[in-house]
Amino acid sequence: MIIGKFPNLRLRRSRRSDWSRRLIAENNLTPSDFILPIFLIDGKNKKEPIKSMPGVYRYTLDKLSHFVEKAINNRIPMVALFPYTKKIKKNALGTEALNEDNLVCRAIQLIKKRYKNEIGIMTDVALDPYTSHGHDGLLKSGYVLNDETIEVLINQSILQAQMGSDVLAPSDMMDGRIGKIRKSLDKNGYKMTQILSYAVKYASSYYGPFRDAVGSKGLLKGNKKNYQMDFKNKDEALREVALDIKEGADMVMVKPGLPYLDIIKLIKENYKIPTMAYQVSGEYSLLTNGINKGFVDEDIILESLIAFKRAGANAIVSYYADRIDKLLK
Repeated sequence: MIIGKFPNLRLRRSRRSDWSRRLIAENNLTPSDFILPIFLIDGKNKKEPIKSMPGVYRYTLDKLSHFVEKAINNRIPMVALFPYTKKIKKNALGTEALNEDNLVCRAIQLIKKRYKNEIGIMTDVALDPYTSHGHDGLLKSGYVLNDETIEVLINQSILQAQMGSDVLAPSDMMDGRIGKIRKSLDKNGYKMTQILSYAVKYASSYYGPFRDAVGSKGLLKGNKKNYQMDFKNKDEALREVALDIKEGADMVMVKPGLPYLDIIKLIKENYKIPTMAYQVSGEYSLLTNGINKGFVDEDIILESLIAFKRAGANAIVSYYADRIDKLLK
């Protein structure tokens, strides 16, 4: 409620000067608000551009240190690792996910050995980078099996924890997987390994460039609507979050981001749990291509990121995180 009336009350008074606008700003961004996603690729001395994501690259492990050091120097608290898996390593069961010598496992070990706890490591728990059909779990007659997939995800989680991952991020949307992963982690001595649940992951058209980035573009058989959420629903999002909190999630994720600011706000208001937003590949590519073609100003990046904070997000997974030092100047 606004108390007062014009002309005694002039809201434009406080907007007149830059110093005044900064003084009363309700939301601001710092590097601590970001999680930096990194795409990994096999080989040596490679920095491979992702055509559908201008300005984003896949890195070989020998190029990883420079990228991680920049994040540390910029005070970004965590990186998220995503592998590009060659087709020859993909199969229907996604067995490469359980290979202790896979890209993600080697990257975790490299970062932990070199940087200890200077930066957090988040790893994706799901099978889609590793399956020949592009789904997040085990597929039978066009349907992703729930309980059978969870057993594989448990093993994937334990492996990543053994390698040194700080935050496991199940993005698969199987019912009940958070509780079973938490129980297994505790049983195996990883009580302090955190779980960031992709509790609210919508079946979305915004994911296309990401699938290109991890090598699953064109592989997907059917769609993911029988396990990811319907974008028409919001009450269902609250039910998903409630279940994951009860099962032991330390944090939750909303994905995609900008189209679902209302969901972020609902979660924060109802549960007060640390809530992350993922500014996904499609959002990034739409904004970046608009900027590159001169349709919109580069300031749109900061505007979009502040929107997440205004909605209540604690942190943002964003492909702009690697240039946040320039954006926040």
